[in-house]
Amino acid sequence: MATTLLSTDYQFPKQEGVYHGKVRDVYNIDNNLLVMIATDRISAFDVVLPKGIPFKGQVLNQIASYFLEATADICPNWRLATPDPMATVGIKCEGFRVEMIIRGYLTGSAWREYATGTRELCGLRLPDGMKENERFPEPIITPTTKADAGHDENISREQIIAQGLVSEEDYKIMEDYTRRLFARGQQMAAEKGLILVDTKYEFGKHDGKVYLIDEIHTPDSSRYFYAEGYEERLRRGEPQRQLSKEFVRQWLIDHGFMGKPGQKVPNMSEDFCTIVSERYIELYEHITGQPFIKGDEKNLKDRIAVNVLDCLRQLAY
Repeated sequence: MATTLLSTDYQFPKQEGVYHGKVRDVYNIDNNLLVMIATDRISAFDVVLPKGIPFKGQVLNQIASYFLEATADICPNWRLATPDPMATVGIKCEGFRVEMIIRGYLTGSAWREYATGTRELCGLRLPDGMKENERFPEPIITPTTKADAGHDENISREQIIAQGLVSEEDYKIMEDYTRRLFARGQQMAAEKGLILVDTKYEFGKHDGKVYLIDEIHTPDSSRYFYAEGYEERLRRGEPQRQLSKEFVRQWLIDHGFMGKPGQKVPNMSEDFCTIVSERYIELYEHITGQPFIKGDEKNLKDRIAVNVLDCLRQLAY
């Protein structure tokens, strides 16, 4: 199996600290810049799985860069440069403790809730009589609190403002950006024969302005269906053909794991990891319309260090 990057431990010039997330390692440079490295770790149900997925970090980083560049006219974002296939350098923002999830279709965790009889999600009333994977009349925003560890929790717009997590003024800006970004993402997906089903966005502030931060429209943060055959599959009640991480979640569910206490992560075979890698690469090529060029796997950590250091020097760090 191809080489995977599961951890990093760099010491960059003027480094103030590092945050090791579920998938990304984020380095604070002089409290002004961030170096975000997309590792090959994969998480599901808020649990980091024991094995990495070859080229996953490169896929995530390059898709995010592609969409950050393609949506810069909608709202400012944190990205300054992508010096390595697995690394992005950008502006350090003060992140809001809320993730903006927007859903165009009833699927995933929302469907699982709906199927139990739930008709309210994040303070929003859901229509009765919907089918799995059916399109909502209008996309709905279902925010969650952003947890450093453990599970994110659903929260309503009213609760976010009442608890002071985000001011009403900033929330309105985030809500507007979320809807416009999603519309752009759906348009770009449709041009490639895909449906952007749902996604999440994160925002922060820098110099008093709201910025889009982190990744966007990647298979870790989004769900895509193939447009061809969607209506027929919906009518027949069949599962949709999709390009997302949902198939990994479903595989875990089928093997008795949903991240609950006492549950054990099933063994991830080399063949399974390869299949997941191929799914990620397939999504990259579909959504960007470009062939995926695998980065040099030899001395991954050294390659990233050299490229990031060169970028920091050019940015006078």
